[in-house]
Amino acid sequence: MTIISAHEEPHYIHRTGWLRAAVLGANDGILSTASLMIGIAAAAASMNDILLAGIAALVAGALSMATGEYVSVSSQSDTERADLETERKALQDNPDGEHEELAQIYVARGVPDDLARQVATALTKSGALEAHARDELGISDLSKARPFQAAWSSAASFAAGATLPILAAVAAPSAHVGVAIAGTSLLGLILLGILSARAGGAPIGKAVARIVFWGASAMAVTALVGRIFGVAV
Repeated sequence: MTIISAHEEPHYIHRTGWLRAAVLGANDGILSTASLMIGIAAAAASMNDILLAGIAALVAGALSMATGEYVSVSSQSDTERADLETERKALQDNPDGEHEELAQIYVARGVPDDLARQVATALTKSGALEAHARDELGISDLSKARPFQAAWSSAASFAAGATLPILAAVAAPSAHVGVAIAGTSLLGLILLGILSARAGGAPIGKAVARIVFWGASAMAVTALVGRIFGVAV
């Protein structure tokens, strides 16, 4: 019988930092740009106006996503650093108390008392702060906040997503530009749902259904608003 090493098992948790930002950026890029262009097209605007709106949405959205991700993830990083500094000071001022606290964490997880103390002692010797950060605070290298990674992932994925409806508008006949943008964007959302599900190890059908339903709803509402206000003007 062949024994498979635990290291051969596929895991996805290490992708959460960039995957969340990339999926959010691409989805927002496709959806917000397509919705804006469809709304303007429904208002009987010219092709130049539709393309200008799409390009403006791409630039503004990519910069906005990068800024928003950087600021929000930086706030998380600041909180992590503050907690680590508090823990470092506690380890200096009360090492015995922190050792006992770490042991009790393992006891609470089902480790026998004597073994829990042995584990706490071993981990304290190899890196007390790392042990407390991981097991007391829940901070590890896999989940650590990375502002720059989140910022560029969001900006690049938003720009890539926003390019799709713009290219659809350029290639489509002017009489059917709204339909072309909507159809191409829905295909892009389906592909995004499949890719994000495979990258994250999630069920593909559920991911695709969710992203397509909300994407189609957003574009339909925006088209309705554009038609109402376009007629009114």
